[in-house]
Amino acid sequence: MLRIKNAGRSLFLTLCVMGLFAILSSTMSKNPVLKPFATSLGAPNDLIGLVASASTIPGMLVSLPAASLSDVFGRRKILLFSAFVFASAPFLYLFVTSWWQLIPVRLYHGFATAIFVPVAEATIAERFPAKRGERISIFSSVTAVGRAMAPFLGGYILFLTNYGYSTLYLAVGAAGVAAFMTALFFLIERKSPETQSVDPKAATDSMFHGWFKVAKKREIQVVGFVQASQYYVFGAVEFFLVGYLSEIAGLDAFSIGVIMGSQVIALILIRPLMGRVSDRIGRRFPIISGSIISSLVLAAFSFSSYFPALLLLSIGYGIGFAFVISSTSPLTAEIAPANLVGTSLGFLSTMMDVGQTLGPIISGIILAITVQYSALFYSLGFLLMVSTLAFTLSKTAKNNPAP
Repeated sequence: MLRIKNAGRSLFLTLCVMGLFAILSSTMSKNPVLKPFATSLGAPNDLIGLVASASTIPGMLVSLPAASLSDVFGRRKILLFSAFVFASAPFLYLFVTSWWQLIPVRLYHGFATAIFVPVAEATIAERFPAKRGERISIFSSVTAVGRAMAPFLGGYILFLTNYGYSTLYLAVGAAGVAAFMTALFFLIERKSPETQSVDPKAATDSMFHGWFKVAKKREIQVVGFVQASQYYVFGAVEFFLVGYLSEIAGLDAFSIGVIMGSQVIALILIRPLMGRVSDRIGRRFPIISGSIISSLVLAAFSFSSYFPALLLLSIGYGIGFAFVISSTSPLTAEIAPANLVGTSLGFLSTMMDVGQTLGPIISGIILAITVQYSALFYSLGFLLMVSTLAFTLSKTAKNNPAP
């Protein structure tokens, strides 16, 4: 029993270390280097957004198939493949000589995160059934630390090298290789048997059958809608709140950075705590209360223009967001069929990417039509309230009492 417990801890630590290096690497490849690198290669202003968004496309297309394949072939094989992409993709930037070449490179790089996150979460959910919320939340917060470190480290490297893009991407590659080496360590540590050979046709049939079964399950659909709504709002807030703080509140760049950064810090700190709480009291309360908090905070932004109030509101939004997403993944793992945990979390990851992609696009249209940030914030709050109502009235919430 002690050996199994220690093996579980070692596995969890390995996934966290791998996640830290992997997300640090992938984030540093775009922030803050991608925009100036693409511009230096002559990227047109009207097409530079395509370069930036290319890496998000695999998230919508690949997360579900990759997670489904991990149900069939085993998690470690799929994780190793994602680690290989993390390690190899950064070095392709060194051979880019035209701006359009960044698009296929970014597409390839996007496969890594799209595959890694849902499969890693499925691994954790299966190994820690009694602590799903806490462990998945800790894992997510560790990757968020890597994401937060990337702009500082990348910016410092660009500063030291006077925008030496090759040097920066070598550093990105070093972090990706570290994630790959950690994955190899994970493979050695994993002792549980996996299927040695799987018939390709049987695997394909199993995968599509799993998709159909998950798609029919209303409980997972509802959680997916909540997840998509949360990341729709998060994507919009991440992009448009900066504009509100600058254009309406009139804050300087440093104050804006503090407000936006406080949101990330609140998310990193609160998510593991709420994950642990949800393990004890159930997923229903964190999801409903977090959505309500976020919707009220978003409405309040329209009435605030002073730094202290905006700072508190930003922290409040980060806390509300953390409440919800600390529970959506473990809840999905709990209501999923036992043999389709990976597929279900892949579906959830796809919904996340769809929401985060549509959020800035639709919100931009709303802002352009109304020319009012208040209308934008109200629309975001309204969506969260709709998703909260849908979840509250669903069987998912009613059948999820405290353990």
